[in-house]
Amino acid sequence: MTEAAPTSAPAKPLRRVAIDPVSRVEGHGKITLLLDDKNRVHEARLHIVEFRGFERFIQGRPYWEVPVMVQRLCGICPVSHQLAAAKALDAVVGAHRLTPAAEKLRRLLHYGQILQSHALHFYYLAAPDLLFGFESDAARRNIVGVAEKHPEVARRGVLLRKFGQEVIAAVAGKRIHGTGAIPGGVNKALNAQDASALLADIYPIIGWCREAVSLVRDLHLANPALYDSFGAFRAHLLSLVGPQGEMDLYDGRIRVRNAGGLIVMDGLEPARYLDYLAEEVKPWSYMKFPFLKALGQAQGWYRVGPLSRVQNCAFIPTPLAEKERREFIDYAGGEPLRAPLAYHWARMIEMLHAAETIKDLLQDEAARSGPLLTEGPRKQEGIGVIEAPRGTLIHHYRVGEDDLVTWCNLIVSTTHNNQAMNEALREVARRYLDGRELTEGLLNHLEVAVRAFDPCLSCATHALGKMPLQVELRDAAGELLARRSRGD
Repeated sequence: MTEAAPTSAPAKPLRRVAIDPVSRVEGHGKITLLLDDKNRVHEARLHIVEFRGFERFIQGRPYWEVPVMVQRLCGICPVSHQLAAAKALDAVVGAHRLTPAAEKLRRLLHYGQILQSHALHFYYLAAPDLLFGFESDAARRNIVGVAEKHPEVARRGVLLRKFGQEVIAAVAGKRIHGTGAIPGGVNKALNAQDASALLADIYPIIGWCREAVSLVRDLHLANPALYDSFGAFRAHLLSLVGPQGEMDLYDGRIRVRNAGGLIVMDGLEPARYLDYLAEEVKPWSYMKFPFLKALGQAQGWYRVGPLSRVQNCAFIPTPLAEKERREFIDYAGGEPLRAPLAYHWARMIEMLHAAETIKDLLQDEAARSGPLLTEGPRKQEGIGVIEAPRGTLIHHYRVGEDDLVTWCNLIVSTTHNNQAMNEALREVARRYLDGRELTEGLLNHLEVAVRAFDPCLSCATHALGKMPLQVELRDAAGELLARRSRGD
């Protein structure tokens, strides 16, 4: 799909309206609208306005520092970057198959991250819109308002996230920016006392996850006219799946379904992602636009994340989440759900799956015994692919004979969803804002559409040199003294 052009040239210059910054998302971005004198929408875009140059300044660093360094991309999903980097660098140290204990501990770390991130997004960021309404009083449309009106819902959200962070701390050493996953395995075993303490809490956690699924499902069923159509658009679905097509958030091969739900690509080797994917650069955003090479820029873009994963897999390998997945698929009626608000339902199903998986791993003796590291013949290149909370995450490194990183490429989940988020924005703008006098509540519809994807904007920015950097020098009073742009 390409951006729609205006049907006719406007009689007067277009008016620009900006939402800057987009609220309740990780990172900094803005939304711009171009309107004519009758408030008709001619364009809506999501702009990523920050830049983080990890791909460049990671060069020249020893490869073993990388899993710790890349976590600083984000305070919300550091575990995902740590694991993707460790998986990539496993190949560099020749660890083509981890020990059973190391793989299970990495999975435990990862599913703790899935649980805490999904809880954070739903309860802290999305729930205010869903529980109060998109045009409700902005002063209470936040987590504080949720705590006042729905204290038990807010309490469970806090405790779910806390539990996920405790799982992370048990494996990685601390809740944020831990050091558990290293090239070749992990650096510490799971303490028996920590495992027992986590197991003591797991059944209430699973119960709360089930209630979270029910909450979102009931919201969906109570207002299908909104949830089935808000910002809906057709797109391919991309994710990893396991050997039998099962949901696997840590490992697997790439599967792609088309907008009608048919599998069009399957069993793609993640390490060959450059054979399948390319990235387009546009001048108005630091975030690139990936697409499937075989389909081209216009038709080859796709969406990733919970809404893709739940509909792309053949089954979820934990019983309670699989039951919920089947109900989700039955509700869709044979074709994929396309509206961004369905992300929330799928996200809570994944959170339940994460809790069930954590229980199984905590009870697995193999996760608490045996060697933690392995190695083999060295290589100079490695690619790690994982399903982060927000979607497919790719880390790619090349390492010199001196053990220093010579090249790095990252394609993060939010980057994969870039075109999809812009499509959702345009659909919402044309349906809800076109020809109407703009209010805060109407503009919040656009933010709701973006928030549904749970974007991590700081992770996704790395197109340096493609969008002009501008530096302004101002005095203490704020007066502009000088301005320089790249290329001046």
